[in-house]
Amino acid sequence: MRGDAAVTHGIQADDESKARRDGVVAPPGGVNFERRWWILAVLGVAWLMVILDGSVVNIALPSAQADLGFSNAQRQWVVTGYALAFGSLLLLGGRFGDRVGHKHALVVGLVGFAVMSALGGAATGFPMLVAARALQGVFAAALAPALLALLTTTFTNPKERGQAFAIYGAIGAGGGGVGMLLGGVLTTYASWRWTLLINVFFAVAAVAGALAWIRTDRSGRHDPLDMRGAVLATAGLFCLVFGLSRADTDGWTASSTLLLLVAGILVLAVFVVDQSRSRLPLLPPHILHSRVRGGANVAMLTTNAGAFGLYLYLAYYLQDTLGYSALATGLAFLPMVAAMIITSQVANRVLLARIGPKIVIPTGMGLAAVGMFMLSTVTTTSGYAPHILPSLIVVGLGFGLSLSPGFATGTLGLQRHEAGIGSATIQTSQQIGGAVGTALLNTLAASAASTYLQHHATDTKLASLAGYTATFLAAAILFAAGAIVVALLIPKGSLATVAAAARTRLDPAGPIPEIGDGE
Repeated sequence: MRGDAAVTHGIQADDESKARRDGVVAPPGGVNFERRWWILAVLGVAWLMVILDGSVVNIALPSAQADLGFSNAQRQWVVTGYALAFGSLLLLGGRFGDRVGHKHALVVGLVGFAVMSALGGAATGFPMLVAARALQGVFAAALAPALLALLTTTFTNPKERGQAFAIYGAIGAGGGGVGMLLGGVLTTYASWRWTLLINVFFAVAAVAGALAWIRTDRSGRHDPLDMRGAVLATAGLFCLVFGLSRADTDGWTASSTLLLLVAGILVLAVFVVDQSRSRLPLLPPHILHSRVRGGANVAMLTTNAGAFGLYLYLAYYLQDTLGYSALATGLAFLPMVAAMIITSQVANRVLLARIGPKIVIPTGMGLAAVGMFMLSTVTTTSGYAPHILPSLIVVGLGFGLSLSPGFATGTLGLQRHEAGIGSATIQTSQQIGGAVGTALLNTLAASAASTYLQHHATDTKLASLAGYTATFLAAAILFAAGAIVVALLIPKGSLATVAAAARTRLDPAGPIPEIGDGE
């Protein structure tokens, strides 16, 4: 038995040594190595909760509006309030996890998210619902970076890391479609309130698992928080996301839109300059200077911007043009979810290690572009099986090859004490991409519908179709353009080669202490 243990220890040491050489994460050996697969289950449940919340609430909005009696103009704030808090606080949330420990950040985020979900589910009016949604976003900003950071630091063996990210990415890729189905079921057979209350069950299960299996990871670093950087980043991201939401409702040329967008860009520019000069920056510049992680961030931004056109406007097309119910609409997305799950497994477990992200991610984005172009040809009489289903499968294959590998590539080479802020950076790209997609594609849809009505008979159904197909085509262009940029940024080579290129340098203040195992 002792000899077998020695052999096992030697194999593990070799794997960890290889992981360190490959730049997967340093220092080697996750503090949660022995319980890693149970921890993956916990992280998966929490991540599914966050993903579901983004789509399940959208399906329930019409019912919530009818029940609470708020206007169409107010309705956007149920979504925007959450997005503003989540998107603007992600960098701060990532650094919060790096300082207090990712386990603590995870538990705080889960408990807060559950409490705010229960508050939203019990809302008696519009102000209470929006306040709950905004506070959900605050706790999600602490929760989401901790999830990805724990995944990154727990799985250091290159082969197992690919498997873990494949599962995590499959949850992220398929969660949106499952959320639409779940939202349809809950709204149809229960109440819109359950689209929020269901988060409590996910959170309780995840908190129990986190307390049982995840060890406390103490940073060992007690540097003062870069408050100036935190204020600049939060203010800049807030203005940018808020400005994009105003563009959605007021138009791109409205003074409120322009003022917010310009302010956001200027404040973020000041933030970048400040971080390059700061001794202890909130966002170390080398995290984004890497072509590998920079390419992954571009992939996540453009893919999420284009994905908005699929999820929202295809749902509108299926319900308003073809007459599908909310439940049937959710079911219609399931083949795409299945395709995403399959290709995300193949991408992370096999393709990334062999041919590298430079080929895998742009190929996925290219497939998504083809699928969206196919959707742009639908008509008012298109059938699901001959027209919509093939497009969804192609898009699903593309998302599986781009989203899951994008997560894995965006966290390559991070030092353990940077895992939280590095994870928050790629999730910020996701949120900004979603905000850009919301504003840009909504504007294009409205413009295309208006143009159609000006040149044709006042057939609102055909005008709406013109708006939908315009967004599908625009999303295809976004995917194609993003694929080109990502292919130019990410260097050639297998995952090991690319990971070595992404390896970050140590903080100039000195070596980074190891993280203790904790209790």
